[in-house]
Amino acid sequence: MALDFADKELPGGLVLRTVREADAGALAAAYARNRGHLAQWDPTREEEFYTEEGQTRRIREQLALRERGTALPLVFAEGETIVGLITLSSIVRGAFQNGMLGYWLDRDHTGRGLMSEAIAAVIDASRDDYGLHRIQAATLLNNQASQTVLTRAGFERIGVAPQYLLIAGRWQDHVLFQRILHE
Repeated sequence: MALDFADKELPGGLVLRTVREADAGALAAAYARNRGHLAQWDPTREEEFYTEEGQTRRIREQLALRERGTALPLVFAEGETIVGLITLSSIVRGAFQNGMLGYWLDRDHTGRGLMSEAIAAVIDASRDDYGLHRIQAATLLNNQASQTVLTRAGFERIGVAPQYLLIAGRWQDHVLFQRILHE
């Protein structure tokens, strides 16, 4: 069951939409442009990750997961330029009905409320279109900006997971958040 997402217009001429294979070059450029900005929040990346070929492979994998109903990869597009990504991944059905939220935004587009609007759109689709019960997210302990975005979007802090993800070359603790969609 493929996850469909209706494009959402955001302030400043941005559109939140499903990633396309044709976005590979623009996504590689966005990651390269934001490499320093994202380094403290991301896993250590191989050089291939920052190439069009690397992004093509990655997008194909994400779109295959979307077709299976286990991921929703979205991009922030400004014309042909990509300025961010938000992904609902690791979607589990059955008794769990849960997905994991991950995101990043170009350093020149932060602080405008764009991520808050995008998260709200993903929440609405997750609840109304995909039938999920819960969305989880995790941030590094010192990522106050992301924690504020999640809190404003109605996520609640549920704890700290020691050595949760391998970020910037080392296992790091994360604050865990959840948003219950059906109460």
